[in-house]
Amino acid sequence: MSTDRIAMIRERLTRELQPTALEIIDESAKHAGHAGAASGGGHFIVTIVSPAFANKTLIQRHRLVYGAVGDIMHSEIHALSIQAKTPEES
Repeated sequence: MSTDRIAMIRERLTRELQPTALEIIDESAKHAGHAGAASGGGHFIVTIVSPAFANKTLIQRHRLVYGAVGDIMHSEIHALSIQAKTPEES
């Protein structure tokens, strides 16, 4: 299931933001027993590098990421930690 969720996140972020680097870490096991884990949503850390973040504020970058995975938020994803950088910042 975790592999499927990571694949869904990766597909959406790649399609929408064309990253030059993308790392997705599933930390769901660390949150076992947490209310979000009980509802089935996973906890993920995303580190993404994309030219799409150029000249964007931190909030705008996060909105782009959430926009890419919006259809699976609250069903497959309970929590998402985001590190979003431009290629020049990485």
